[in-house]
Amino acid sequence: MRLDLNGVRRAVIVAPHPDDEIIGAAGLIQALRRRGSGVWVVVVSDGAASHPDSRTWPAARLIAARERESRHALRRLGVRSDRVMFLGLPDGGLMAEGDPCRERLHRALRKQRGMDLLVGPAATDAHPDHQAVATALGGFRFGGRRLTYQVWPPQKRLAARSRTVSIPGGAAAKRALIRVHRTQLGAITDDPRGFTIARHELAAFSHPVERFLAVRR
Repeated sequence: MRLDLNGVRRAVIVAPHPDDEIIGAAGLIQALRRRGSGVWVVVVSDGAASHPDSRTWPAARLIAARERESRHALRRLGVRSDRVMFLGLPDGGLMAEGDPCRERLHRALRKQRGMDLLVGPAATDAHPDHQAVATALGGFRFGGRRLTYQVWPPQKRLAARSRTVSIPGGAAAKRALIRVHRTQLGAITDDPRGFTIARHELAAFSHPVERFLAVRR
């Protein structure tokens, strides 16, 4: 069933890492902007753990590049750079951060006056950072609508009660947005432990239909 976006004036999309907002919610962001809804994005971690042993891409360079990639992809969807906030918490360590993750995220969300839709990762997501952000969001007091998206594992489909958003241009359009994140697609070659989105993962992430679950309170 298609997701009903009637009445949404101000939405906030929360991403554990730079790129999760595109993988999980690019179609939703585009649909909201085309309706004239305001969209703000909060990226929780700095993304530095994707290539920890790269000499040519030390942490500061990688963090800056990943921020630029997110801003670039979001601009394509109609989200201005000044509506993207990076909290800069340690990538891969959000579970360990505990209260700081919760406090920083809650503080950022409290600044979003008039927010009526809050979107973030599902608690069932397999990535520990995504679970940490989902837990932090679960403790945030908010009377509006809540939706969750799942990133890992990319093959997993959400339950039948999920609501869908299709991205105009289909899989090719979604893939083009993900490819903006070059640091995660093989541009960094000097770290044998580095992360690269595999071909089958890119194909799954590029699915033209995004699925969201409503969080019931």
